[in-house]
Amino acid sequence: MPVNISKGHRINLSKDAPGLKKAGIGLGWDVNPTDTGTEFDLDASLFMLGDNGKIPEDEYFIFYNNLKSPDGSVKHWGDNRSGEGEGDDETIEVDLTKINSSIQELIFVVTIHEADQRRQNFGQVKNSFIRIYDLETQEEITKYELEEDFSRETAIEFGRLYKKNGEWKFQAVGTGYNAGLQTFVEKYAY
Repeated sequence: MPVNISKGHRINLSKDAPGLKKAGIGLGWDVNPTDTGTEFDLDASLFMLGDNGKIPEDEYFIFYNNLKSPDGSVKHWGDNRSGEGEGDDETIEVDLTKINSSIQELIFVVTIHEADQRRQNFGQVKNSFIRIYDLETQEEITKYELEEDFSRETAIEFGRLYKKNGEWKFQAVGTGYNAGLQTFVEKYAY
């Protein structure tokens, strides 16, 4: 049975989903009708961090222009430019058994492409969520639905998957930023 969590809450995947090897990370959203004159393009990205809180190499930054990690543990299924339709808008596959042993944390971020130029922000986005499910059984493990109104923010750190004492855990973060993808690249670059 899936566990719905709220901002700041954690779930121990090693205990709540024993035997989980391949996780699907689904991110979804809907866009409110706006008068910005252009369509929204939200992008899911992932930063694979070492003990120092930095990516060990550029290839450990997974996004629409780098869909696979060098260790083969992470695969981004591609960019959805509209967010239309039901269910997940973008999916990132994580094979927990293949993650490089130097990686201790995975940060999931969603940004609005060209938000400033298009005069767009997360206040114009609704029904945002991140969920984790077992890729082999398709069974949902946990889901975090963003409930805050991010009226000026153009990027959201949705959650983090991290290893502690040999166990994988997930924390719902839900922190908004008035920044673009480049800000996160600079924050997590080695």
